[in-house]
Amino acid sequence: MRRIPFLLTALVGLAIFSCSKTKNEEKMISTISKEAFGQLPDGQQADLYTLTNANGMTVNITNYGGIITKLTAPDKNGEWADVVLGFDSLAPYLSGHPFFGALVGRYGNRIAKGKFKLNGQEYSLAINNGPNALHGGTKGFDKVIWKATEIKQDSIVGLQLEYTSKDMEEGYPGNLTVKVVYTLDNENALTIDYTASTDKPTVVNLTNHSYFNLTGLKRDILDHEVTIASDSIVPVDTTLIPTGKLRAVEGTPFDFRKATKVGAGIDKVEDEQIKAGGGYDHCWVLKRSGDGLVQFATVKDPESGRVMEVFTTEPGVQFYTGNFLDGKLTGKGATYSKRFGLCLETEHYPDSPNQPQFPTTTLNPGETYKTTTKYKFSAK
Repeated sequence: MRRIPFLLTALVGLAIFSCSKTKNEEKMISTISKEAFGQLPDGQQADLYTLTNANGMTVNITNYGGIITKLTAPDKNGEWADVVLGFDSLAPYLSGHPFFGALVGRYGNRIAKGKFKLNGQEYSLAINNGPNALHGGTKGFDKVIWKATEIKQDSIVGLQLEYTSKDMEEGYPGNLTVKVVYTLDNENALTIDYTASTDKPTVVNLTNHSYFNLTGLKRDILDHEVTIASDSIVPVDTTLIPTGKLRAVEGTPFDFRKATKVGAGIDKVEDEQIKAGGGYDHCWVLKRSGDGLVQFATVKDPESGRVMEVFTTEPGVQFYTGNFLDGKLTGKGATYSKRFGLCLETEHYPDSPNQPQFPTTTLNPGETYKTTTKYKFSAK
């Protein structure tokens, strides 16, 4: 008779363990959902996709411009907060913004005077940034509807976006077929894979233009501590076009080889490059030992403890510190004032089509353009 209470206790314990296991398993499910985000003036529908991993990290992406509208990351106390600049609705994106969270193409960054030659033929692009072409033109990849396909696998959720840029769209030659895949894993990493092919020689330089603020959009990014594995930058003229030579970072405000606060050297206008960019708006040449995915940067907000590690296959990164934000735009309860966000735009160097000494951005028929960038979040 004494065995019955023991058996009952064991059975009850097993039942509790089973229920607990079921609940835990339910918590470990990554999800992706879709909702309407708004309508473009031409009647096209924009949708918003929410990717959520097993830890509760969320990334919102719209098929309008492939824009990351929201990305949450944990602080040292386990509190989640949005860490990218943007808006809660479609309308502000349609009204004009400085590429918040956008997919940039066909050519990210600047091309001098909106012109380049390829195989002896000159091509003219829209002049939309002083005397130069910037980020793909008047209607770049950030202002079109992409075909979206949801991805759901065991440990990741993702969104595949596809777009075909027609021959001579925004002045660029060739029908360019582009596929961009965002994936969110359970290591709190967002990976972006870019591929493209063309039927005519063209130039391609794709990137994502998210503005990060690891405070959770509470204050500017001047106290963020940044590390960049780079010995040199691509210096620019007063219109932010490369001079064609590289400049060593040692002994300059551009030395981020050790963790350095953004605000430490950002206003040292006695440095001609700081003066030209109004702060940091330059391409760092990344130290690489091969062609694979390597970590090149770490960003930390000391107060919240949030950390972002960045990896890429690209040869450079445009480190931009929101110098042109002026407080006229607001979103998600924040005012986007000067230096309220920082960008790490992984890419080839600016104006590469006009700088033959730089790594080439030319894509020919039969070749495949392929790059990867990953942003991983944690807290310390």
